[in-house]
Amino acid sequence: MEVDDTVCSIDAKFTNEVSALLNPPHPLHLQEYFDNVISRRQCRGIKVKQNGELGKALYADLDFKEGELVLKDQMLVGIQHCSNKIDCLVCSFCFRFIGSIELQIGRRLYLQDLGVSVNHESDLETFKHIPEDCCQTDSSDGEDNSLMNNHDNLGNCASSSSKERFPLPREVVESLMNGELVLPYSKEFSLPPVVRCAGGCGEAFYCSKSCAEADWELSHCLLCTGESSKSLCREALLKFIQHANDTNDIFLLAAKVISSTILRYRKLKVTHLEEREKCATPNVSDHSDISLLLEAWKPISMGHKKRWWDCVALPDDVDSSDEAAFRMQLKELAFKSLQLLKAAVFSKECEPLFSLEIYGQIIGMFELNNLDLVVASPVEDYFLYIDDLPYPEKQEAEKVTRPFLDALGDDYSVCCQGTAFFPLQSCINHSCCPNAKAFKREEDKDGQAIIIALKPICKGEEVTISYVDEDLPFEERQALLADYGFKCKCPKCLGEEQ
Repeated sequence: MEVDDTVCSIDAKFTNEVSALLNPPHPLHLQEYFDNVISRRQCRGIKVKQNGELGKALYADLDFKEGELVLKDQMLVGIQHCSNKIDCLVCSFCFRFIGSIELQIGRRLYLQDLGVSVNHESDLETFKHIPEDCCQTDSSDGEDNSLMNNHDNLGNCASSSSKERFPLPREVVESLMNGELVLPYSKEFSLPPVVRCAGGCGEAFYCSKSCAEADWELSHCLLCTGESSKSLCREALLKFIQHANDTNDIFLLAAKVISSTILRYRKLKVTHLEEREKCATPNVSDHSDISLLLEAWKPISMGHKKRWWDCVALPDDVDSSDEAAFRMQLKELAFKSLQLLKAAVFSKECEPLFSLEIYGQIIGMFELNNLDLVVASPVEDYFLYIDDLPYPEKQEAEKVTRPFLDALGDDYSVCCQGTAFFPLQSCINHSCCPNAKAFKREEDKDGQAIIIALKPICKGEEVTISYVDEDLPFEERQALLADYGFKCKCPKCLGEEQ
């Protein structure tokens, strides 16, 4: 397949606009942006500054002790991996586990029992016929657990659970999901109630109305497959999602970026027009569409970017003589994804966003900067709690819980897994002898990035983390870091290079 001229024509037609969008921000604008982010999020003791050839960097603005929290960073955009959605039911915005221990276990066992397959459309149809009484409903506040209907968009999901399981009768599993069966001590692990997507899709669920509304306004209203979706074509959107699930779910992140930029642009334009109407001399506050688009694009402009097909590491099973063909395949894959997305959410006013160059650089930004999104499972905590009970209570509790633990198998403790872009964390540079690390503490129950000091960090010192296993030999570390486009010159590498 050759890259179609229709997308290339957007790059040609909007050469100046695409160049403006991809032009690195002025250092003063970058400084101002991150100062505002840090102030708005009330992040204590950190500052983003320029760092010569390394670009931007994160510095300590206070002294930090070993083990102290350096940064808690809210993601700009993130997704739960499709293959993880059977094992974990989490908020689609903040990624907290939701529902109840019973619902988490029962839903997972139910879906495992269905034998959800990667490629069988008949399995996806099964989700449409799960009884409503499998879940509780609270009509007083719009929150409910009607999670088993309309799961058309799970796409190519498959459970990660072990094959060594001991299935339970269907009626037992359903009684667990619908609240008839309550597990002992489960109230010690209460979870936020489930809120369904207001658009009516069976894909997105939330921990609160505020998360549901925030996600809808940020991007989901354009990416929702429900009846209230604001996409151009729901069928095209389903095809885009299916293609992403079949190939690379990083395309879903790119769709969120483009959708959120379109929505920010529309809000800015409304505000701009209202200000012009109030102004006695309209031309004073006049802005071109590209100025508004650049403002809407600003959060994305701050991330380090390269074309996805240029920055992906060459797989071990691809010979160097085939590298050009491999990278062309990635470019063609991105083009196919972009065409499907364009059919679903295209905006004429924001047409430059649908250039292949922009799409490739968005995905490349994720490739270079994304952090694994991990949230520990309360199901694991629950079973550990049961195991730690004193003997009489433990014996009685396990009469009920043991069959469910056996049914879940060895992978009972699967955590929420995904990928996300964090604006402040992405400013942290690498060192093979870092002074900080990404680490989730026991109290961290959502998808925010947590950076903890590995050693004392003095005010004015740069905060660094390791992008690779720092215990690997020098040559292996350098090879892995080459995929990020730089040669490490930290003290450890300089010492080992000699």
